[in-house]
Formats: sequence, structure tokens, C-alpha cells
Amino acid sequence: MSAVSDIPLPGTPSGGASRRASIQRWRRRSRLIRLLRVALPALIGAILLGLGASVVYNAFASRTAPARDSNAPIRLVNPHFVGRDAHGKPFLLTSVTATRDPQNYQRVYLDRPTLTLDTDGPDPLHITGGSGIFHEDTGKLEVSKGVRMSGARGSFATDSSLFDTKTQELVGSASVQGLGSLGEIQAKSYGVYDNGARMVFSGAVHTRLQPK
Repeated sequence: MSAVSDIPLPGTPSGGASRRASIQRWRRRSRLIRLLRVALPALIGAILLGLGASVVYNAFASRTAPARDSNAPIRLVNPHFVGRDAHGKPFLLTSVTATRDPQNYQRVYLDRPTLTLDTDGPDPLHITGGSGIFHEDTGKLEVSKGVRMSGARGSFATDSSLFDTKTQELVGSASVQGLGSLGEIQAKSYGVYDNGARMVFSGAVHTRLQPK
């Protein structure tokens, strides 16, 4: 009988080397597991701490943020006011902006207002100005800074006008000049009645008639 020897073949790892490799792999996994056991709770704690700090900061910021001034003026862009007088005649008031006076809510400041009288009629009268003040309690409109009036009866310029939305009467105590149906007209005061159908000039009236 021939004897069989237990000698490992060349290039084949011995049993002891295999066990040592397995132990080394187990040790690496063990170190990784211990590291994760420490790192993961620390990461979770950091996340929770950050969330808590964010909540506290937002709550503090909301309390310390300046409150909006309740008396701040109310401002409208391109407003349109449509109304009728006591006789049912319509008028239209527009402006670039309208700002309510915070000290008196019945007073509205207008930027470049445009007033149109008798909007449904064949010959409406247009009044424009650089600024205006509308009094809601009395229904009166003050127009100033380069007031212009234009309609079927002519075109006129003056410094200021006062319009009553209830009676639709437009009056002015400032000098007025312009071109009417009869020619050039100058006066110290004026009045527009019947939705622009009748215009009255008074005070040093000067006219230059134009032949038709």
C-alpha cells in the first residue's frame, strides 16, 4: 500500500491562512459596526438639534418682526369711480393712483385725475389735472395743477376747479382762458352747468369773436 500525505498543493492557501483571513474580515466588519453605532446616533442628534434651533429661530423672528402700521395709507393703482348725480346723469372719475388720507378716510388724494361728465351723452366734457382731492363725505372733487377742460363747446385751461358730484356743477375761482364756440375767451371765474351744456364766465371777461 502506498502512503497518502496531507501536503497542500502549491498556490493553494493553507487552512491556517484561510482562518486568519476570515478573522481579519470579521474584525473589519466589527470595527465598522462599532463606528456606525456611534456615528448614526450622533448624526440623528445633530439633525434633531438643527430642527429645534430652526423652530426656535423662526418663532423668535416672527415675534420680533415689525408689525405693519395699521395707519399706513391705502393706495390704489388706476382706480375707476363711477357715479350718478341727483338727476341720474352719469360721470366717470379715473386717476393714475388714489391714496386715502390715513388721518381722514373721507379724503382721497388723486394723481393726474380725469373726470368725464355725461359719459352716456353725445358730447361728454373731460376735465384733467395734475392732482386732485376727492371728499367722499361731501361728494366734491378738487382738481388742480394745470386743469384742462375739453368738450364740444371748446377747450379751456385754468389753475383749479371744484366739481360737485351731486349737482354735477363745476366751478372755479381762478382765471380761465381758452377757445370756445364763439372764439377766444378770458375770465376771472367760471361755472359749468347742466353736464357741460351751459358755461358761464364772469369777472373781467374778454372775448375775441371768430367769424364763421
